[in-house]
Amino acid sequence: MLKQFDALPDGLLDAESHQLNAWLGAPTLIHLSGAREPALFVSVLMHGNETVGWDAIRNLLQARLARFGESRLPRSLTIFIGNVAAAASSARHLPEQPDYNRVWPGSVTPHTPEHDIMARVVEIMAERRLFASLDLHNNTGSNPHYACIDQIDNRILQLATLFSRTVVYFKRPTGVQSMAMARLCPAVTVECGKVGEQHGIEHARNFIDAALHLNDIPDHALPAQDIDLFHSVAQVTVPAEVRFSFSSDEVDLLLNPALEHWNFCELPRGTAFGRRLNGKAARLEVRDEQGLDVSERYFHAEDFELRLRQPAMPSMLTRDETVIRQDCLCYLMERYREHLPQRN
Repeated sequence: MLKQFDALPDGLLDAESHQLNAWLGAPTLIHLSGAREPALFVSVLMHGNETVGWDAIRNLLQARLARFGESRLPRSLTIFIGNVAAAASSARHLPEQPDYNRVWPGSVTPHTPEHDIMARVVEIMAERRLFASLDLHNNTGSNPHYACIDQIDNRILQLATLFSRTVVYFKRPTGVQSMAMARLCPAVTVECGKVGEQHGIEHARNFIDAALHLNDIPDHALPAQDIDLFHSVAQVTVPAEVRFSFSSDEVDLLLNPALEHWNFCELPRGTAFGRRLNGKAARLEVRDEQGLDVSERYFHAEDFELRLRQPAMPSMLTRDETVIRQDCLCYLMERYREHLPQRN
């Protein structure tokens, strides 16, 4: 089920993320007219426990209503409110649901009704045309604010650096919003720090506001000194059969409690991610952009510890055990400066 509105439902901006399911009951598109077309597309709550997008949109629209008595948007805006059912439980997704940011067109996951919802959203927005697309997320671990892109394209890079000079280029996972929307317009995903941090909400709000005020998105190459570009080359997961913890010794793998603070740090060869306990041959699984198992390339066991076999830079490391099970432990990156388009 997908709902659509051509105006904000009365009182909706008063609702917190966890209250939206009572208001809407399903994923919802809200189309708001503005001074310029085509519309900016903003998706929020792809993960129900990542509230920054809805908080930022509420903040921006409430401020404009207080100032002007109406939204008076400089550009039309379509808001997609995603997993309201999971938001009601402050969960990434409910046990019976797929991850809402893995089921967009291009997904390789088993088909669900949610795949049809996201396909319909893309179809609707293709008919209406789009200026740009922003997908707003929180991190569960300590990370800088950064943008994610799936194409090395001047306009996408320009949009990404409107949010942050730190940009990550990725090809996995598939089925994410920004990959689907990049077929229609410049599209980025932005990671706005931990849930509830006021700086993240303000940063997201300012990014949306800046995008709404753009006349166009430049197509010229960025100066190399204006961007820190990284390439996400592999995803690290804990296999389902491996019991893990950050504190208990009644598991197979005791993960290093300090690892959350290693995001965007260049780690040397030999860095210990965890210790194998109880004589178990616990392991971490690493898959590259093609989905191939490259675990042996990145990790080896030494003195019962799982250590990096080569230098690496992680992102999205977290101590949230539920998120690790539902998604991954982290991604591994490399610097990508030489792949930037050259300026004329």
